[in-house]
Amino acid sequence: MQQLVKDKVVVVTGAGGGIGRAIAIAMAAGGAKVVVNDIGTGLRGEGRDAGAAGQVVDEIKARGGIAVANSDSVADAASAERIVESAVNAFGRIDCVVNNAGILRDGIFHKMSVADWEAVIQVHLNGAFHTSKAASAFFKEQNAGCLVHMTSTSGLIGNMGQANYSAAKLGIVALSKSIAIDMARFNVRSNCISPFAWSRMTSSVPTDTPEKLARVERNRQMTPDKIAPLSVFLASDEARDVNAQVFAVRNNEIFVMSQPRPIRSVHRGEGWTPETIRDHAMPALRRSLVPVETSGQVFCWDPV
Repeated sequence: MQQLVKDKVVVVTGAGGGIGRAIAIAMAAGGAKVVVNDIGTGLRGEGRDAGAAGQVVDEIKARGGIAVANSDSVADAASAERIVESAVNAFGRIDCVVNNAGILRDGIFHKMSVADWEAVIQVHLNGAFHTSKAASAFFKEQNAGCLVHMTSTSGLIGNMGQANYSAAKLGIVALSKSIAIDMARFNVRSNCISPFAWSRMTSSVPTDTPEKLARVERNRQMTPDKIAPLSVFLASDEARDVNAQVFAVRNNEIFVMSQPRPIRSVHRGEGWTPETIRDHAMPALRRSLVPVETSGQVFCWDPV
């Protein structure tokens, strides 16, 4: 197998398990020197276990790879800087950051607490900003760098009971696009992956109906290692012309996701009133309105 990321230095956040672990192992197998970052928290962001990252480092080394562990949090700017600095201190540079760290605090919107909203935004959206910002100075100096952010169809499409998570994940798409535009002059690329994979982040999906149980059973076949190959490719020089994109990976399927563009318009030379919008604009536009759907309704066929 070709080592597409040979000698690249890659930070993978939230790499103590699930998708992050699979990506870290694949990066190392691809020849990268990996910083395995994980604070060892629970699904809701509670507790700490510095050993989580170390276990993955041991796995990588047992396979002949090169890796170091880091247990700093992405949710704090100074701590995120230490994550990136750990890569530079250990390996002399930083080539890629995979923003994968996350927590879940699901709840129906009218019952969602401010604390649960802020905690999820802090880890996912602010965390992606902190690590990306910390790496950007090194990328600019090197005139090269790559960011891979994990988004979600919960944000791209929508999902029940995940207003905090959905908002953070869609915010990451906008963050990635802005980085891609601002940093392109320094040969820095920024892309997103929306992963479908069975992990502890999806194990909380309710199974209170036969339909939901059947969907969960289908989801179990979508293992985290299916996400890793695209992450490795995006971190490689082979992806030098891929920037500002949003991909989705579902088992053996790879999708490029649409991004907001005008799809239909109406014009009235004298301007609009509420009444003419009712009588003219809305009837003309209605067939192009996006339905209120969840991710499961849009991706309604079995994964292949």
